[in-house]
Amino acid sequence: MQTVAVLSLKGGVGKTTVVLGLASAALRRGARTLVVDLDPQCNATATLDPEETGTTLANVLESPRLPVVRDAIAASAWGDGVDVLVGSEETEELNHPNPGARRLGNLGRALQEVNKFIEDGELPYELVLLDCPPSLGRLTRSALVAAGGALLVTEPTLYAVSGAQRAFDAIAETREQYNPELKTLGVVVNRVRPRSYEHQFRIQELREHFGSLVLPVALPDRLAVQQAQGACMPIHQWGTPGAREVALAFNLVLARVLRSGRRGRHNQFAWPESDDDAADA
Repeated sequence: MQTVAVLSLKGGVGKTTVVLGLASAALRRGARTLVVDLDPQCNATATLDPEETGTTLANVLESPRLPVVRDAIAASAWGDGVDVLVGSEETEELNHPNPGARRLGNLGRALQEVNKFIEDGELPYELVLLDCPPSLGRLTRSALVAAGGALLVTEPTLYAVSGAQRAFDAIAETREQYNPELKTLGVVVNRVRPRSYEHQFRIQELREHFGSLVLPVALPDRLAVQQAQGACMPIHQWGTPGAREVALAFNLVLARVLRSGRRGRHNQFAWPESDDDAADA
């Protein structure tokens, strides 16, 4: 099971769009995927449109035990192959800037439980996508502690380099303090207009700063993305020329993510001690 945190510390750059696009590409590829909606806005949950669950991610973060995790995961409306660990606005109350090490391990502990309740005949999750909020509190930090890789999302704008650099620094800090196996998988440039001189200038600026971490494929700015999300459909099923262009780009990004995962699987180490550990001892 490969676990990827998708993050940006600048809002409005299309981070959730990237998560949904990768989930759509994985569905097309036949790779069973779990989307974990850590953003209190819950846009990923809304677009994937699962049935109502007994618990949500907010409950899982406080008590990452098997029954709680099982109750918080539901099949998406996209069909077999994409499930959701359902988000909640209540996670905002948990998003403390300095949560302490013992709470940061709960998400990782929960993800270790998910394959325990896979039914006979079902495939295990090949990919777990963590949709992070655009802030560096408990939610994003928990994702980085739990993940094997991190994918940065940015736009080709004036503040692209500084926003990506803050996220890159957060990855490096997490790697040093909690998760030595955490890898930076790349920087995805979203909403690109190929004929825009400004966009091409900013992409070149990103490449000068981050080198080969900037993915060679950029995600084009197409209305089809918003249309598909509004209809709660995978971009690969939308069927317009713009949707096909974006879908092809997501196929290439997913291929890079999965290829990186083959060089190092989901990390297995002792998570920071939690309150549940103390209670169960």
